[in-house]
Amino acid sequence: MKTLKERILKDGKVLDGNILKVDSFINHQVDYKLMDDIGDEIYRRFVDCKVDKVLTIETSGIPAAYSVARKFDVPFVFAKKKLSGNIGDDLFSTEVFSYTKSCLYKVVVSKKYLTQGENILVVDDFLANGQAALGMIDLVEQSGANVVGVAALIEKAFQDGGNILREKGYRLEALASIEKMDVEGIKIK
Repeated sequence: MKTLKERILKDGKVLDGNILKVDSFINHQVDYKLMDDIGDEIYRRFVDCKVDKVLTIETSGIPAAYSVARKFDVPFVFAKKKLSGNIGDDLFSTEVFSYTKSCLYKVVVSKKYLTQGENILVVDDFLANGQAALGMIDLVEQSGANVVGVAALIEKAFQDGGNILREKGYRLEALASIEKMDVEGIKIK
């Protein structure tokens, strides 16, 4: 997706540890026009699928999932990283390792929001080692629903996540693919 790639090259920052900082337009400050374009593009790529719901993990995936769900005219659900008093205890849960934060956390979705037989499109902001996407897939499979595919805004192709998902047979569409990053030269390819 040309507009996303251009924005990454213009405003993305490479940090130590192969971290790509895109907080000025995706995950701290959100460019709603870009999110609308992302929703259009993911819809175009998955329009051949029956999608009943869109699933993401809070918080960075929420704007994109919202945009995609609007295009499909379906609800979106986000897995929560923190339990609140009003979520209840009838939950699907899994553990996900955060590459950016270097920690393991539990994510949950209420069982009333993922239903057996539904067709779920997983939306992930970053695909690096694939842990968030695999965690969401686990939640969908626990519910008896079907994963129709995974849409990643940005795939770090030099890491294993994309290959793992493809080898497992999941349809993966990445809007931008980063071949390599150089923190010293501050280059993104």
